[in-house]
Amino acid sequence: MELEVRHLRALCAIADSGSLHKAARQLGMTQPSLTTQLRRIENALGGQLFARERTGCRPTPLGRVVLSRARPLVMEMRALVSETKAAAARAAEGPQLRIGSTASRAIPGWLRGLRGRLPGTEISLQMDVSANALLRAVAAGQLDVAFVHEVEGCPLRLPESLRRRVLVDREPQFVSLAVDHPAAAGPVVRLSDLAEDRWMVDPTVDGEWDGLRRVLTAAGLNPRVLHGDYLTAASLVATGEVVTLCQPTSLGRPDMAVRPLYGDPLGVRLLVAARTDDELDAVYGELEASYWEAAGQSPAYTEWLMRAGESRGTAGGTLVPASR
Repeated sequence: MELEVRHLRALCAIADSGSLHKAARQLGMTQPSLTTQLRRIENALGGQLFARERTGCRPTPLGRVVLSRARPLVMEMRALVSETKAAAARAAEGPQLRIGSTASRAIPGWLRGLRGRLPGTEISLQMDVSANALLRAVAAGQLDVAFVHEVEGCPLRLPESLRRRVLVDREPQFVSLAVDHPAAAGPVVRLSDLAEDRWMVDPTVDGEWDGLRRVLTAAGLNPRVLHGDYLTAASLVATGEVVTLCQPTSLGRPDMAVRPLYGDPLGVRLLVAARTDDELDAVYGELEASYWEAAGQSPAYTEWLMRAGESRGTAGGTLVPASR
């Protein structure tokens, strides 16, 4: 007799339920049939796998060894069936593009551009604060592509199976503060100007808290820090309760200002990851165009890019990627 997956599944069911009767019902079999099958499995393996007791079935030492190998195989087979069914369903529905992303103002334009070029493709979007979680999802085949932020000094765990393309090698992180904050009066804010302020950071964003803490420590600051999501942070910033890091593409509001930090002490790398170069090619052009469109809509970032361009010898007033 050769062992099959159904035999391993039966062993796991007996161990999990602790009863031949319950396991048989779970497997859609009669108890005598399951008892006969278990006897054949034990004969094939050359030893008793379960001790039959009045209170039920308990794995023997040999049974525990077999179960330790059987469970991963059963789980892998279950995952194979589930993923294959999902792939078949997607194929029947037509072409799909599953995008994952951390927060960015480039996303609306990116999706708009892709839908315009791929009118017959169903495009879905999954947002997550964790770049590493998105990268794992791409590697597992749950997403096709991910656009993520890598905080300087906090490298992401990029699975070896993925291809990546850098959109911006170093995007400076700005600060958002109340519009009536004294430091908002100038075009650039020094960290020392915020020494008495409370900062707010979202610790669930990969690398965010470590990056901010490193920058504050290097500046000799040890401010009070609140932990929370950035939607809440925006409300608190507007009332002067906190200051917070923000992306340079962020837009100011009548009650909130966005400013560069002097010396650009913290940056992030923007990158796109997929399993193949073809998948990267399929999405990169629209993302790049949308990102620089969003950059051009931010007065603070536009000014920063112009200054950066002038310092690199480019023509004044030309919007250029700072990393190029």
